[in-house]
Formats: sequence, C-alpha cells, structure tokens
Amino acid sequence: MEQEDERYRAPALDKGLDIIELLAEIDGGLTQAEIAKRLGRSPNEFYRMLDRLVRRGYVTRIDGDRYSLTLKLFGLAQLHAPVRRLVSYATPFMRELAERTRQANQLTVFDRGSAVVVAQQEAPGYWGISIRVGSHISLYDTGSGHTLLAFRSQEERLMMINEYSSSGEHPTLAKEFFDRLDQIRERGYEMMPSAQTAGVFNLSAPVLGPDERAIAALTVPYINLVNVDRAPDINDTLEMLSKTTRQLSELAGVEPPPES
Repeated sequence: MEQEDERYRAPALDKGLDIIELLAEIDGGLTQAEIAKRLGRSPNEFYRMLDRLVRRGYVTRIDGDRYSLTLKLFGLAQLHAPVRRLVSYATPFMRELAERTRQANQLTVFDRGSAVVVAQQEAPGYWGISIRVGSHISLYDTGSGHTLLAFRSQEERLMMINEYSSSGEHPTLAKEFFDRLDQIRERGYEMMPSAQTAGVFNLSAPVLGPDERAIAALTVPYINLVNVDRAPDINDTLEMLSKTTRQLSELAGVEPPPES
C-alpha cells in the first residue's frame, strides 16, 4: 500500500505544503535559508516555490528577507458555507434594525484581501443609503473597514493591509491611523462622516467571534431623516446597532456580559 501511495507523489506540491505547514507554526517568519534548514533541504530548492507562493498570495515577505503566511488560507476557510450561515443568522436582526432605526444597514467581512459586503438591508421608508451585495469597499476610509481592522491584533492588521494593498490601493498609513483603530476598539464602535457621500455618517460595530476578533462589521450609513415620525437620532441608532452586534456576537459564541 505504501509503495502504491508513493507512485502518486507530487514532489512540488509536497514542497509547497511543507513550507505552508512550517510557516503556520512560526511567529515572525523565516528566511529562505532557515526554511531549508528546518526542512532538511538545500535553500536553492525553495526559491521558485517561495516565489510562487508569494505571487499567489499565500506567503508574504517581511523585513526584506523573511517569509510569513498571509491570511489567504484563513480567508479561504471562511468562504461559502460559513459566510452563508453568518448571513442567514444576521438577516432577521438586520431587518429588525432597519425597521427600528428607519435606516439601511450592511454586513461586511474581510475575504482574501478585500472588504466585501455580504448582506444588505434596505431602509423601510423612501430614503436610505444602500450598497450592493458583493461590493468591495475600502479598508482605510470606511466605518466597516476601520471596524474590521480595529478588532484584530496589530500583526493581523498589518497582514490584512498588506493583502488589501496588493490588490491596488497603496496609501501611506501614519501612526495616527493605528491610534484611531485602538480608540475604536476601546469604545466598541466607529462613528465617522462618510468619505464617499456628503451628509452621511458611518456607524459601525463588530460582530465578534469567541476569540474577540471581528468576523464581520455591521454598518448603518446614517442620514438625518426630516419629516419622518419617530425616527431615532444618531445616538439612539448607534445604541440599537451596538445591541444588534452584541446579539450576533453571542450567536457566534461570545459570552454575554454579566447582568448588573
């Protein structure tokens, strides 16, 4: 049986999987020579394989000569069924939030280097801001993007930014940007004027997993509704949004806060 298994070996694939499995165990990455030493091979054997893994987005270069895994494998693991399940759970909560706030809302996840809208709920009245499901939005100047980054470790933030930037957007991020992310995490939400539409405020809060990392961001593009009876103001809307994301986080396995 063992001889039969050996007949179907794919050495190049084995080599790539060896690299991925090794890097998955290491914080801070490894050089090409360190990878070769740990796997008992010549460094020259890994040059082309590392180049392909970098080009395909599974591995990234850090500090010039060190290689580290990206979040691409994590993103692939989250696709399809988990996203559909998240949307299925979130939809009735999003519908209720829209009814109570009189505002539209959308659910966004980080997937393979992009911030992607995976669900959207229209406002119940005539007026509201909506974004098409499947739209790719900015990590850097949207409430959803800020929230997805804020509720991750600094190492994960940098990996997400690197993956996102490789798809086309390359801004210079100052220390103030990361300070803002820390502030968002501390207060539990983002509130900011829209960088895309005048008169709109992005209210965004995280849907957290059991490890307290954001698995999604729920965002209300708030507009001031005039001549609409019983329309909540921006602070009431933010409170309802935060309550909704807490409920969704509890469904995802986060322990509810103790009753006072």
